[in-house]
Amino acid sequence: MPLPATAPIASPPQAAFGDTIEILPKIFHDDTNLAVMRRQLDADLAASVAAQLAVDRRLDWRWRGGVGEALAEDLLNHLPRPSQAKPLVEDITLICEAMAYLFDTQTIGVRLQRLEGAMCPRFHVDNLAVRLVSTYAGAGSEWLPEPAVERAGLGAPRPGKPDPLRDAQSIRRLGCGDIALLKGEGWVGNEGRGLVHRSPQPAPGEPRLLLALDPG
Repeated sequence: MPLPATAPIASPPQAAFGDTIEILPKIFHDDTNLAVMRRQLDADLAASVAAQLAVDRRLDWRWRGGVGEALAEDLLNHLPRPSQAKPLVEDITLICEAMAYLFDTQTIGVRLQRLEGAMCPRFHVDNLAVRLVSTYAGAGSEWLPEPAVERAGLGAPRPGKPDPLRDAQSIRRLGCGDIALLKGEGWVGNEGRGLVHRSPQPAPGEPRLLLALDPG
């Protein structure tokens, strides 16, 4: 008598790292929920970032629309020191163009924020399909490899609910300047497997500058 067919057991999602942009399409692999292009900011870009943060002013720029001159002009108009912003604007525009090309979309949601505290301090997953994050200043986003995750602990805390973090020694952190694609729960076929991550707590007097992009 033949045995009943069983569904294949999905392997734990993996992370992919590289030093060139060719690593980012790895996010389309079924077994990959994090793709990271490692990079360090060059001197001109780092100086441009530092100039914007030297002004003690709130920065929370948001854009949803096409990628082009309008995006660059709007960003420039919202930065504290536009005369020193060219390298930063060019870098963000280039990343937006790459995101639009990779996901074949005409619309990008963009957010550039100065953060004095942890925006999402609890480990969580995103309900969207995918998000690109890059930290221009301060500590990079923290994430967990699958063996360190207790998924029953995700979501709003309540009495008796376990901690989503199984092992504090397993916390990983993206580097400043890294460009990372984080696959969420909204990616078709990735339900229950979205990357678990959180915002780090900035050091006192050292704000973060975070870029986040959503395609479509």
